[in-house]
Amino acid sequence: MTFRAAEILSRVDLVACEDTRRTGLLFKHFDIRNRLLSYHDHNKLRRTPEILEMLKQGKRVALVTDAGTPGVSDPGFYLIRAAIERGQRVVPVPGASAILSALVVSGLPSDRFTFEGFLPRRQGRRHKRLVSLKDEMRTMVFYESARRVSKSLSEMLELLGDRNVVVGRELTKRHEEVIRGRLSEVFAELAKRSLKGETVVVVAGNERRD
Repeated sequence: MTFRAAEILSRVDLVACEDTRRTGLLFKHFDIRNRLLSYHDHNKLRRTPEILEMLKQGKRVALVTDAGTPGVSDPGFYLIRAAIERGQRVVPVPGASAILSALVVSGLPSDRFTFEGFLPRRQGRRHKRLVSLKDEMRTMVFYESARRVSKSLSEMLELLGDRNVVVGRELTKRHEEVIRGRLSEVFAELAKRSLKGETVVVVAGNERRD
């Protein structure tokens, strides 16, 4: 966390977060004392009007996520869009970003890339998405849960072909790990292991030139 982020989180009137317990531990580490309000996928429809009313009253609200940057593959997007639609000012406070961290350490071209978020859970939709990306020439960045990453790598190998891939686990954290190689190699390595933590997969684009 940056000094600026810690200062802002100390000064605002309310901090909306996915999990008050996890954010509470973070606040304890940085000696931040402030009010926390849970905001996640299961309560966003109820919480959003509450937070918008606070903003209307002139209150300052910060939004944090369990990991990474709010609004990127998490429910923060819903609140941010609602606040903008109502003319509220939204100020970014940069911090750790798994997307950019993984891209930087991947060694793959980063001048042009596409962020695909999480692949669909249903196999049919997941395969359809991967097939649509087979000819994508830009570097591709995916989020994936640690328990599904081996399966996703197997499907990428089958549908995209054997190409370079980088798997980043717990990036910017204490147990950070980066695994590089061909899809076949990294899949074989991870199939023997049980991963934990936040995972990012960076896949090389199609290098074919028609």
